[in-house]
Amino acid sequence: MTLLNVFAWQDWSVIALFCLLMIGIVVYVTKQKNESSGDYFLNGRNATWLAIGTSLFASNIGSEHLIGLAGSGAASGMAMAHWEIQGWMILILAWVFVPFYERSQVMTMPEFLERRYNSASRSILTGISIISYVMTKVAVTVYAGGLVFQQVFGIKEMWGIDFFWIAAIGLVIITAIYTILGGMKSVLYTSVLQTPILLLGSAIILFLGFKALGGWDQMMQACDVTPNYEGATGTMIHLMRSNDDPQYPWFGALICSAVIGFWYWCTDQFIVQRVLSGKDEQQARRGAIFGAYLKMFPVFLFLIPGMIAFAMAQKNIVINGEVFQLSTPDAAFPTLVAKLLPAGVKGLVVCGILAALMSSLASLFNSSAMLYTIDFHKRVFPNTSEKKLVVVGQIATVVIVILGILWIPVMRSVGDVLYNYLQDVQSVLAPGIASAFLLGICWKRTSAQGGMWGLISGLTIGITRLAAKVYYTNMPDAPQTFFKSIFFDINWLFFSGWMLLVCCIIVIIVSLCTKAPDEDKIRGLVFGTATPEQKEQTRKSWNKWDVINTCIILSLTALFYWYFW
Repeated sequence: MTLLNVFAWQDWSVIALFCLLMIGIVVYVTKQKNESSGDYFLNGRNATWLAIGTSLFASNIGSEHLIGLAGSGAASGMAMAHWEIQGWMILILAWVFVPFYERSQVMTMPEFLERRYNSASRSILTGISIISYVMTKVAVTVYAGGLVFQQVFGIKEMWGIDFFWIAAIGLVIITAIYTILGGMKSVLYTSVLQTPILLLGSAIILFLGFKALGGWDQMMQACDVTPNYEGATGTMIHLMRSNDDPQYPWFGALICSAVIGFWYWCTDQFIVQRVLSGKDEQQARRGAIFGAYLKMFPVFLFLIPGMIAFAMAQKNIVINGEVFQLSTPDAAFPTLVAKLLPAGVKGLVVCGILAALMSSLASLFNSSAMLYTIDFHKRVFPNTSEKKLVVVGQIATVVIVILGILWIPVMRSVGDVLYNYLQDVQSVLAPGIASAFLLGICWKRTSAQGGMWGLISGLTIGITRLAAKVYYTNMPDAPQTFFKSIFFDINWLFFSGWMLLVCCIIVIIVSLCTKAPDEDKIRGLVFGTATPEQKEQTRKSWNKWDVINTCIILSLTALFYWYFW
């Protein structure tokens, strides 16, 4: 289903207005000079809770939500909701990690590890982060974005060129321009515009979808069936599947989603950079709490519309004289847009798609460039002036954009196979990093060598797991060995949990066998080491309303699990 043939002048007018507003914001931002790397990458640490919260949400929402999450809802129902209903995980960032990050006054997560451990840990995390961003996050977002717009507009070629490349490269260039010119200010300010448009457009689809289907009960009835994959257990309306389920065993899903969520929301530069830009601890925490509220929406705005599309197809719902049909699960979102939305609203939803893709890309470009500039260039050339660091950051953004584009043909040549492998990357990338951060702030005895070997062991095990998947997937007749049973046969969700446990044990053993860290080095960076002044500052940064909002988010999360259990 395509949108180009059903667009009206109202839709094009809405898109044009959105573009003009974006241009206006970018022009305003670029007039504000970035005198230092702190200004360019962290908005001069002057962001308010509103900008932080909207940026957290907008950066998180990408094409995988608009197309992939809706497609997942149409194919397997609530199974992927574990990864989306994670406002509670952002609360850990708000209440546990924000005080440590604010006290350290670091600009990047690798820099925090250097403060807590040693320079080797900083180098390892910098390398892992930059390579993974370029080869996974940037490339996946650009690749999926090209496919999204090719599907939405239904254009195969333009000017004799595959429209995929026009859409993908056009998206990259536009986003790169305003990211390079404005840095973090562009990311934050544009997110304030993009987030409400994204939420409004998706909410309209949800409302009209329920209206056409006949309501919530009709969806629940139609989706109370076993998902369509081999060995599936349970039904589409339930979060919890049997532990024998080949894709989503309930215990593995809970563990792995928590491991990935902890790494992503609490330690990943891509996300935490938004919190680091806060003007103080109070604004940083409240921004994270607001982001936690917003994170409650994706399940309802993107996953449930996929379930609505599945139900409408099952019930042969007639829309405008035609029976609603769903060609593939991934076609759920664009099909709903084309069939349900009136003139003008289609344009609003396309603006939402643009907003989701551009905000994610802008955040990725800025974070990747910051990692190179602060954690590599500035360390090698410590006397570089602040103004030159801004230029280096802009050049680094250009290089990362080019590398991301060059990687797309590799992704496109193997299509969904590589995309599925990239989902596995997060499950094996997270445990080693999570173990270093978790034990680093919770246990004073964690040594520099212990943290470093936690990172190294996680990287080694992760690469081994990914290599085993590639090898054994292409060698179905390979003999059964102990290695195969460990690194290939174990469900990817359970493997992530076991990997975290192994990495934590390694950190503990190495720490106990090596010299304990100096008290002065880790002061304020670990539980039980804060000075009275630091404790007082943290206590003054929150009040009863922060606690009340936290309790509301936790209650909503618990209610969600209870209802869909």
